[in-house]
Amino acid sequence: MHYAGVDLGATNVRGAVSDESGRIVGVDRRKTPSGPTGIAVTETVLAVMRAAAADAGVAPTAIEAAGIGSIGPLDLANGAIDSPANMPASVETIPLVGPLANLLGVDTERVFLHNDTVAGVIGERFYADRTPDDMAYLTISSGIGAGIAVDGTVIGGWDGNAGELGHMVVDPRGRRTCGCGRDGHWEAYCSGNNIPEYARLLADDADDVETALPLDSGGFTAKDVFECAADGDTFAAHVVEQLGVWNGIGVTNLVQAYAPLVVYVGGAVALHNPEQVLGPIRDYIQERVFSNVPEIRLTTLGDDVVLKGAIASALTGGTGDSTHAP
Repeated sequence: MHYAGVDLGATNVRGAVSDESGRIVGVDRRKTPSGPTGIAVTETVLAVMRAAAADAGVAPTAIEAAGIGSIGPLDLANGAIDSPANMPASVETIPLVGPLANLLGVDTERVFLHNDTVAGVIGERFYADRTPDDMAYLTISSGIGAGIAVDGTVIGGWDGNAGELGHMVVDPRGRRTCGCGRDGHWEAYCSGNNIPEYARLLADDADDVETALPLDSGGFTAKDVFECAADGDTFAAHVVEQLGVWNGIGVTNLVQAYAPLVVYVGGAVALHNPEQVLGPIRDYIQERVFSNVPEIRLTTLGDDVVLKGAIASALTGGTGDSTHAP
């Protein structure tokens, strides 16, 4: 038997086919189109799934079930994404469950749609070596979010949108506006897309800034900030330090709300700068978490955590509990 998973991000769409043990046997990857409508994204998802099935040497109709880990917000009733924050306004609705079920020739109940970070915690529960009943997966990437498992149950929430912790207010002054249009959100400060603008804000606050970062004359990325900090740039190090404070606040709130024993952290910002990102979080929560302090671990699934979570969802009926696997 074969199962499928889709990781739909704002930048890339990845698809995979696995055998009944969860071993990936076929993959494909393509750029996520930016429009002109959501149907273009749907068509790319279907093309990726056809190519992944071909790579596995099976027809799409040979696949028993599929999981999707996707950017949000989700509309589970319609099996779609509703007005994603990180795409142009013309991309209002992205149908997913119905079209994918049609391609595979299965009932829509056999296609499981999750927020990408919920898929991430499902992947950790199925594939990781440490999988307590109370755990979380946090991504710090182009956006920020978390998937949560409490008492062995993965939390989905209303319309599948639990875990949008990147839109938690961490700065009541609201000095940075998030991509969703609201002020003071965690993501507005610490996501890969927003770190450069946060650095410029900190530079505006300072009287005199000496830095290798081209604050006025050109573009730079989150990668540049972390590299300059590692090279001894005092201002860049200050930016990284402040990012650690906001990340620490966010993770402290996550821990107090859900009491996980372990928090796996992934996403490009964390994966490329593990000590600069995870170290300050560990230090911060030691001082501020009221109850039990969890382990903070870098995900062992790398960039595949959401994709593997989507596959694990297909294998386990949407739960990630390996006892439900065929």
